[in-house]
Amino acid sequence: MKTVEHTLSRLLAHERIRAARRHVERADELTLTRQAALSATPAPTGAEAARGARVAGLFREIGLSHVGVDQAGNVRGWFGNGDGSAPVVLAAHLDTVFGPEVDVRVTRHGQRLEGPGISDNARGLAALVAVAEALVATRVATTRPILFAATVGEEGSGDLRGVKYLLNGGMGDGGRGHPHPTPAAFIALDGAGLERVIHRALGSKRYHVRFRGPGGHSWAAFGVANPANAVGRAAALLADLPIATAPRTTCAVVGLGGGTGLNSIPQDAWLDLDLRSEDPRALEQLDVTVRAALERAADDENRSRTAGTPPLRVELQLVGDRPCGITPRAHPLVQAAIAANRALGRDAELASASTDANAPIALGIPAIALGAGGKAGDAHLTTEWYENVEGALGIVRALLVTAAMAEVG
Repeated sequence: MKTVEHTLSRLLAHERIRAARRHVERADELTLTRQAALSATPAPTGAEAARGARVAGLFREIGLSHVGVDQAGNVRGWFGNGDGSAPVVLAAHLDTVFGPEVDVRVTRHGQRLEGPGISDNARGLAALVAVAEALVATRVATTRPILFAATVGEEGSGDLRGVKYLLNGGMGDGGRGHPHPTPAAFIALDGAGLERVIHRALGSKRYHVRFRGPGGHSWAAFGVANPANAVGRAAALLADLPIATAPRTTCAVVGLGGGTGLNSIPQDAWLDLDLRSEDPRALEQLDVTVRAALERAADDENRSRTAGTPPLRVELQLVGDRPCGITPRAHPLVQAAIAANRALGRDAELASASTDANAPIALGIPAIALGAGGKAGDAHLTTEWYENVEGALGIVRALLVTAAMAEVG
């Protein structure tokens, strides 16, 4: 702890880091302008190319080296050549939860910006650019190189596709002659806020479950195994499952449907499930329990069908698999974030969430996620808003933690 505190104290007194901080503070209005412009560029999960192109342009404009877009669609830019040592990754995700039909224009009222995705994650992207620009402009020297990455597929169905690709052989050498480096630390900038330090990765398994049967006329074929009944049985069984509270574990039915008409027994019906836990063993046990409940729902419906009619079957499709885990509180990365908060006069709240940091944590790479300053609300709603209250301070925190892990000389 004393070592980390000493490192932060030294950084706060370091001439170039002080200059970088002043750069961030002076650029506050420019950062807001970039945030609004990025938010107004549509980036549904799986269609992030337009926003990625804007970020790549900003990376080149501010002077990052070896800027490029990888095969997954991640935008990457390097700062510093280092000495061949493992890099520090500072990342923010490109995608939003909103489809192409949503109007993502941004309105501004003073320090308040309103628009779908304005905080999650246009704020993180704008902060990513701001930290990079400050380091380049003030010529901060670091022992470790820093990879700035704007990732695809963080939200929902994206299943962390971008960061998984990046960390599983997709980093390349960045033109630096050091192929496929494993990061020394990974920091995700996600949304707004200043207090939370997310060091516990909330894992999830997401299933699309479909029951299929013969179907038929609702009168003439009554008695055949009914997929809609099976969905109802499954939902009731899942609602009554005993769920662990320590570690907290959840199972939610998040969607259901099926059928073609008011006078037809459906040939198929479905439900979507979201299973979550901070603990990998608890998540695995829940997964086993849920699968058994789904089979029981199918069996119960089949037992009630008319003799001689075909049975229904259940099909499971895994549509999301986010690993869980933890970067220990005692790790220097977490301690650096806590110390940075303290140095800026703010308490640190250690927390759990599902972010790009899940993937590196599962690979044994020290990782955290941080908010990028300011306040926000209505996340994942079209009424989402961001208010620039101490917004620059959140970016300064990210700058300090990144500089601490990259070992400023």
